[in-house]
Amino acid sequence: MRATTLVATTVAVAVTATIGGAVTAPAVQSRWYARLHKPPYQPPRQVFPVVWPVLYVDLAAVSAATIDELHRRGARGAARRYRLALAVNLVLNAGWSWLFFGRRRLRGAAVTAAALTLSSADLTRRAAVVDARRGALLAAYPSWCAFATALSTHLWVTNRGRVL
Repeated sequence: MRATTLVATTVAVAVTATIGGAVTAPAVQSRWYARLHKPPYQPPRQVFPVVWPVLYVDLAAVSAATIDELHRRGARGAARRYRLALAVNLVLNAGWSWLFFGRRRLRGAAVTAAALTLSSADLTRRAAVVDARRGALLAAYPSWCAFATALSTHLWVTNRGRVL
């Protein structure tokens, strides 16, 4: 894996994490969030700052390795499409945080989480086509996004119509 590719994917993922963290951190402490009816499977809030960094590191490393392998094979178009898919994924990722915590738009956050899940599954598929092991390494990301979709949707449906 080339250092320049790894730096590029790491910076892109770090920017996404920074944006998401900036919007999320104060909001999690807010009275609005505390008043939401949460499902029994809602993990403790301490879980999220542990899980997301691991997934972000995995996403940056697998993406860099996949892009470099596509370049090595001369599949420049496929590498370009992977980078575009990664960019879309990262926008959706940061967008969920902004919609949920920044704008308190539960329905929009649920829809964005579903789009993020599909995008994450697509990235995993793209990585697996290049190298099955990398696809397997990335599989936790769409799985977690699917869980986030279920949780976001539950929060939206349960809290719909409530004055928060």
